[in-house]
Amino acid sequence: MADSSDEDFSDDWVLYSRRPEWSDITPLPQDDGEHPVVMIQYSERFNDVFGYLRAIISAQEKSERALELTKDAAKLNAANYTVWQYRRDILKALNADLYVELSYIGRVIADNPKNYQVWHHRRVIVEWLDDPSGELALTETILDMDAKNYHAWQHRQWVIKNYNLFDDELHYVDRLISEDMRNNSAWNERFFVLKHGGFTPEVLEREVNYVITRVGLIKNNESPWNFLRGLLQQGTGKLGQFPIVVEFCEALYNDGIRSPYLLAFLVDLYEEQYFDVIESGSGNEAVAEEYHQKVLDLCESMANQHDKIRCKYWRYIAENFRRKASDHASAGSGRNGV
Repeated sequence: MADSSDEDFSDDWVLYSRRPEWSDITPLPQDDGEHPVVMIQYSERFNDVFGYLRAIISAQEKSERALELTKDAAKLNAANYTVWQYRRDILKALNADLYVELSYIGRVIADNPKNYQVWHHRRVIVEWLDDPSGELALTETILDMDAKNYHAWQHRQWVIKNYNLFDDELHYVDRLISEDMRNNSAWNERFFVLKHGGFTPEVLEREVNYVITRVGLIKNNESPWNFLRGLLQQGTGKLGQFPIVVEFCEALYNDGIRSPYLLAFLVDLYEEQYFDVIESGSGNEAVAEEYHQKVLDLCESMANQHDKIRCKYWRYIAENFRRKASDHASAGSGRNGV
């Protein structure tokens, strides 16, 4: 069975065993033990390249030819940690031009954008150079191919945080969200940038208005609902801390919107408001009872209609709320009796 990456080699590529300049090296075969459970049928090219790589590593040869050998090994298996680690050892030993390496690994990433090892190699080279100037452009190119590539986002966040490149990131993220409001990675990046700057009252108010506008465009979109919850955990930590959010959600509900994300938000909001009324000691039992019933009705609606796959979860939430409400009432009665 030929390795799928064999196709990356040109037709005139020659096995190392047939190259005169490598005649001084005896390749080392892979040692799978006396009784391997599963014998992998590597291609002739794969066995050839990695046989010579093992021999080079064993001899600790760090030369230009060894550097080229690691390129062929990476073509065959870009996820091989040892290939990249030894390549870095050679680069250091040769005092190689790291900008040439940066260009090379950029091309490798373009061909293997979801490979952890190639991104890690890129990070190390950037750290050695202490030059992040090409990283935002690289990650933007990769994210143009797949806007949810975890490795690209991880690398982008690393370089932004370590080299303080936050300035224009909100503009970039806003463009991505405008292109695809369901891009959870872009919403996550927005939160990452905001957290760095701090959730001041002004920032929270601006972002709350930003996110409810996007929710209004696509109601059944989990990403902005998660972002909204994340925002509201800041400030006072209360879901109801911004009246505009409460009014917005209740208006959606009254307009007949039954997005499970809206209903789940309302369950938590009304539970919060119920206990706020109870703990305020205002004696407004009618309002408290209204919130109490809303929580139970919404849980039942989720279980029977809008989130039936998690019906047991919503019945648990309802029962747990009843228990907490009962415990709170019992505690209150005990205090009054004293």
